[in-house]
Amino acid sequence: DPDMASFIHSEMRRHGVTLALGHTVEGFVEKEGGIDVLLKGEDPIHADMGILAIGVAPDAKLAGEAGIKLGIKGSIVVNERMETSIPDIYAVGDAVQIKNAVSGEEDLISLAGPANKQGRIAADNICGGNSSYSGAQGSSVIKVFDMTAATTGLNEKRAKKLGIDTDKVILSPMSHAGYYPGGKVMTMKVLFEKETNRLLGAQVVGYEGVDKRIDVLATAIHAGMKATDLKELDLAYAPPYSSGYMIENIENRYLKQWFLEDIEKLPRDGSVTLLDVRTEGEYAGGHLEGFRNIPVDVLREHLDEIEKRKPVYVICQSGLRSYVAARILTGNGYDAYNFSGGFRFYEAVMQDRCLVEKASACGMDR
Repeated sequence: DPDMASFIHSEMRRHGVTLALGHTVEGFVEKEGGIDVLLKGEDPIHADMGILAIGVAPDAKLAGEAGIKLGIKGSIVVNERMETSIPDIYAVGDAVQIKNAVSGEEDLISLAGPANKQGRIAADNICGGNSSYSGAQGSSVIKVFDMTAATTGLNEKRAKKLGIDTDKVILSPMSHAGYYPGGKVMTMKVLFEKETNRLLGAQVVGYEGVDKRIDVLATAIHAGMKATDLKELDLAYAPPYSSGYMIENIENRYLKQWFLEDIEKLPRDGSVTLLDVRTEGEYAGGHLEGFRNIPVDVLREHLDEIEKRKPVYVICQSGLRSYVAARILTGNGYDAYNFSGGFRFYEAVMQDRCLVEKASACGMDR
C-alpha cells in the first residue's frame, strides 16, 4: 500500500536515489550517448540506460496456438492438478492462472515459491500421483539497502476493490524485547475483515526480524485463523501478539481508531477535541495542526480541561501512549479515538521521514 511504500521511498532517498513518482512515461529517444525519457507534459529526463520493470505478462502464445484454454491477461487455465484444458498437458509458473488463496478469485501471482510448488505437483501427477494445488497468497520479501519489506495476502487497496469491509491495525514494535539492548523498530500493518475478524493480509517494513513476522502472519492466514487468534500463538517473540490483542480490543469496543485518511476530515471548528499526549519536547518538535498538548503522564490531572460532550481524537509518537490516554479518557466517560500508527507513521507517509531504528518502550524515538 502507498502508506507502507513511503518507508521504502525514504530509505532509497536516504541512499541518494532520486525518485520521480506520479509521472507518465510516453517514450524513449536515443540522445547524446544515452536516452531521453519522455514524460507527459514535462521536460524529459536524460539517462545512460533505461530498465523497464513494469510487471509480468504471461507468454502463452504457444499454448493458445495449441488450442489450450486461456484466462485472465492471456494466462493458461489449469485445474488443481496443474493440468490444462487438454488432458496430459500441464503448465506451471508465471504463465498460469491460479486461485488467490485469500480472496478465492482467479489471479496471477508471479513468484518463485508458488512456481516451485506447482512444478512438484505437476511432476507428481505426470508420474501417476494425485497432488493438488490450493492456490497462493502472494507472500514475498525484498531487501532495499538496509531495510527489509515484506507482504502477504491482500493489501488494503485490493481488499476494498473486492468489496471486503476491511479494518486494520498499524503498530511499531521492536525486533525483540525492549528491555534487551539492540532491538530495532519495524512497522506492521495487519488487515482483517470487520464482521468476521478473518485475517486478510499484512505488510511489514523494518531493519531486523521482518521475514520472521511476515512468515508467522502468512502461516496464520493459510491456517484460516482469525485476527484475534494471534494472541493465542505461543511464539518466541512479541509483535504478532500485539496485533492480536489490538484487534481483540477493537472487537470488544475497548478501542476506537482513527486513521491517516481521516486527518483532513477532522473538524477544526471546536466540535471535537484534538489531543497530542506526547511530551512537551516531542510536541515542540512537530505536531498536527489544531492539536493541543497534554502529556499522558499528567492527563488525569487535566481531565477537567477536556469537554466530555465532545469526541476526543488522540495521537502520540507510536500509538502506545495515545492508547493508554484513550483508555483513561474512556474510563472517565469520554468518547475517545486512538490514531493508528502514531505521529511517526504520519511523518513517514506525509513528510518523507525515514523509519527510526530505535525507540524507547513507550514509543518515544531515540
